[in-house]
Amino acid sequence: MKRLIVVLSSLFITIGVFAQQDAVIMTIDGKPVTKSEFLQIYLKNNPDPKFDKASLDEYVELFKKFKLKVIEAEALGYDTIPKLARELNGYKKQLAMPYLQDSTKNEELVREAYDRLQNEVRASHILIKADEKTSPEDTLKIYNRLLAMKKRIENGEDFASIAMAPNGSEDPSVSSNGGDLGYFTAFQMVYPFEDAAFKTEIGKVSMPFRTRFGYHILMVSDKRPARGTMEAAHIMVRVTKESTEQEVNAARDKANEIYDLIEKGEKFEDLVKKYSDDGSTLSKGGILPQFGTGAATRMVPEFEDAAFELKNDGDVSKPIRTDFGFHIIKRISWKPVPSFEEMEKEIRTRVSRDSRSQITQASFVEKLKKEYGFKKKNDKPVLWFENVLDSTYYLGLFKAASVSASKPIFTLNGKKYTQQDFAIYLEQNYRSANKGGDMKQMLLDQYAKWEKRAIIDYESDRLPEKYPAYKALLKEYHDGILLYEVMSDLVWNKAMRDTSGLKAYYEENKSNYMWNLRYEADVMECKDQKIAEQVYQMMQNDTVQVNAVVKEVNKDSELNVRLRNGKLDVEKTAYLKDQKLVNGLNKPYEFEGKYYVVRLKEVIQPTQKEFYEAKGAVTSDYQNKLEKDWLAELEAKYPIVVNEAALYSLGE
Repeated sequence: MKRLIVVLSSLFITIGVFAQQDAVIMTIDGKPVTKSEFLQIYLKNNPDPKFDKASLDEYVELFKKFKLKVIEAEALGYDTIPKLARELNGYKKQLAMPYLQDSTKNEELVREAYDRLQNEVRASHILIKADEKTSPEDTLKIYNRLLAMKKRIENGEDFASIAMAPNGSEDPSVSSNGGDLGYFTAFQMVYPFEDAAFKTEIGKVSMPFRTRFGYHILMVSDKRPARGTMEAAHIMVRVTKESTEQEVNAARDKANEIYDLIEKGEKFEDLVKKYSDDGSTLSKGGILPQFGTGAATRMVPEFEDAAFELKNDGDVSKPIRTDFGFHIIKRISWKPVPSFEEMEKEIRTRVSRDSRSQITQASFVEKLKKEYGFKKKNDKPVLWFENVLDSTYYLGLFKAASVSASKPIFTLNGKKYTQQDFAIYLEQNYRSANKGGDMKQMLLDQYAKWEKRAIIDYESDRLPEKYPAYKALLKEYHDGILLYEVMSDLVWNKAMRDTSGLKAYYEENKSNYMWNLRYEADVMECKDQKIAEQVYQMMQNDTVQVNAVVKEVNKDSELNVRLRNGKLDVEKTAYLKDQKLVNGLNKPYEFEGKYYVVRLKEVIQPTQKEFYEAKGAVTSDYQNKLEKDWLAELEAKYPIVVNEAALYSLGE
């Protein structure tokens, strides 16, 4: 699918020339194209820009065609089509994101994440489940319950015993791990949990804290430097929790026997195929996904510990036991934590996608409040809605039009946000309301969300005037979307739908669609001269099928010979062009390091292509004709005046 939108690697464009007076390069239908607008697009489409007259003249022609199409799309109302408006709005939100966060706080979080990736924390936790609907009274009970457990642990009681006891942890995994989560690093837990773990000292118990799962306390048992990431292969002899002692012993003996074979020099990969019970890695030589610090995959602790004890690539461990069975591990490769420069892009992306982004946006909203003189007296105008709403609100029955009150709730940069504005938000967002609490708390929660959204939306609307780079990029996406749609409708799809026009164009231009000289042949592309001689000898027997020759020659390696056959265009096939071939089997010849054996069945002289044979090329040429005719109409419709003095001064 064609798409004439240029995707930038950065959301920020550096424009080196913003003169005190932004000169006009050209006018199209009386609308100015400024020096900065033209230069921004020119520099982006020319990584090694030239400012000589010939280069600028050439690009101006391309630029004029681009602008004419966009102006026509706007004139035809493409920018009002709902589907395109939604698409542009989606891009607008994505492009605005870097501008709608506290950049200082974001930098802190990026650096913090990288620093944490240098280390791993081992922690145990106790979870009491709670969600957004949990009432303040129940929240307080949960908090006090966790405080009581914290005190018992600090007084010497065993953490795991408390976590596993009735009324202890509500994490389903507690029955098997006693709350111990093993080692982890940044991005492997939700951010509030990660933050609490890294800020808690070894041997200490945290204060209760909240995540989206509920409330937790945690105890840190160890911290260590990050071990990096490992790629390893394994041979597994399966043992389950239900296996008998006899079965376990038999599995252990089998694993030891396999290890002895490795010690005697047998290939690890061959033993994987013969003996490993891990079906998912049999065809990969036992190789597992990368695991370790920061990796998406985590292994059970016993496996990781054994793997990271291997000091060199190719080292193999003795059999080790996990809940899955016995494993013999081979180290394939190991990498330390990369440098900040290597990881920066990935970290920034991950920070923007997890709950850290909420921190940067919350901080940003507070800065906007100060910048725009946010004023709010009290919650009375919000709580007024207690007298208006009832339980039917949660069913979506409330209508903002039923509210006559319009008192201001807060002001931002002199703009008043009223009860009527809040009523509209309530009507549109009833599904997100907390149904578990009382009406007062629900209103305060909804108000907090509305206030934040209103402030962010206000800033979003001001971005084009505050940031020229954002405005330029938004316009680029706008123009790209319109250009793609109008070209689809008036050129690309039109040509494919216009069957009669296509056929008429073909009839008028038949001489352009000819077959070149072709060979109908079997071509054997051979790895070396020895293979070519073998193939040649086998193919002298006319009764032998070429597929049988390929199968026989490739029984040791699929790289020995490759078959190409059918009707081959001599002019476009380098290894056939300029070769003096005769009908029948030709002796092997070398071309660019490979050897060819050709059985020439027929020489097909140049002929006229039928319409169905040339349809792809005809369609492309017809599209070009439609575009050329359309542009001629647009040039007549929208006069263009180029300011050559301003254009040729761009390189000065």
